[in-house]
This record gives sequence, C-alpha cells and structure tokens, in this order.
Amino acid sequence: MRTLKIMAHISLDGVIQTTGENDFPYADWTMPYRTPAGRDELLAAQGEHVDLLLGRRTYDMWSGFWPKAPSSPMADSLNAATKFVVTHRPESLEWGPFEGLGPDVVEGVRRIKSQAGPNLILWGSATLTSTLLEHGLADEVLLIVYPVLLGAGKHFFAEGTPPRAFELVSTKAMPSGIIFSAYKVAGPLKAG
Repeated sequence: MRTLKIMAHISLDGVIQTTGENDFPYADWTMPYRTPAGRDELLAAQGEHVDLLLGRRTYDMWSGFWPKAPSSPMADSLNAATKFVVTHRPESLEWGPFEGLGPDVVEGVRRIKSQAGPNLILWGSATLTSTLLEHGLADEVLLIVYPVLLGAGKHFFAEGTPPRAFELVSTKAMPSGIIFSAYKVAGPLKAG
C-alpha cells in the first residue's frame, strides 16, 4: 500500500501561494531562501521515485515549467512521476504520464493508495489537503517553513478543515532560516 505525503512551502502565517494569480503581490517569495542544502533536503524528503497527486491548477502551472526544465534530480523525478490529476477535463492533460483521478476524489485516492507503486506526494492544493485530512487519506505532512510573514494569500488549510492532531517525526533547520518539519497524522484533535 502506498503512503501519501502532503508537502508545502509555507510562510510563518500559513500562506502557501507562490504565484501572482488573483492579484497576489509576492510571486515566488521562496526564491531568496533557496540553497543547495535546502534543495538536497527537499529531494531526500520527497524521495527519488514518487507519483504525484495534483489539483488541476497546480498541474497546469507545473506542466508549463517542468517538461521544459533542464535535467536535474527534481525535474527528472517530477517528469517521470505518474501525475494523478483532479480534473473534469482529463482529455486535455498532456504532461505525462498522467491519469485523471475520476469524479469521486476520495474514492480515487483510496484506489490509488491501494495499488502497488511508489509513494504519493501532494503539492500545492489547500482544497485537496483539507479533503485528504478529513477522510483520513494523508499519512504525513511536510511543512517547509520560511521565515517570512505575507499577510495575504492562499492558506495551507481551507476554511472548515476538521481539527486534527499531528505527531512530530523530524525537524531540521537550514542556514537560510527554512525549517523542514515532518508530521504523521495522529487522528482527530483531542481537547483537554
């Protein structure tokens, strides 16, 4: 059975948006903090052979960049991965290998997780993140936390995400100020 890891670049105030869509003024705010050590840590956390679970917007953004990117461990890994895409228009997908997830996201993810294959990584979707956590489909969350406050933008969790508890697996600080924190999903929140 595959595991599913949610990975996100995130500001201290919970913003994951990095593109200029919807009048967001801070496109690619992560760039000044990227270093070879951070890249190596990210590659190790992602794993060499993975498949991707992507929302349609993330798929469209990435399909305009990664297939044209120079060969590198990250580009090669993402280009080789099967992209499981949440979309109503699977016939319009071109960056492959790919597979439309189907009309029922929850059942589609359950089906994919039950199949043999590399682990799954979800990048870039607050809506999918919330759905996966609500239905107990995410196994781990990796937050790559940047030392910035943005004040506006799309947040990691969508409004209405059910409360959950997490168990810290590891944490590692980079010289640039980025902190990699990995958590296992521990279940519903237990309040005291």
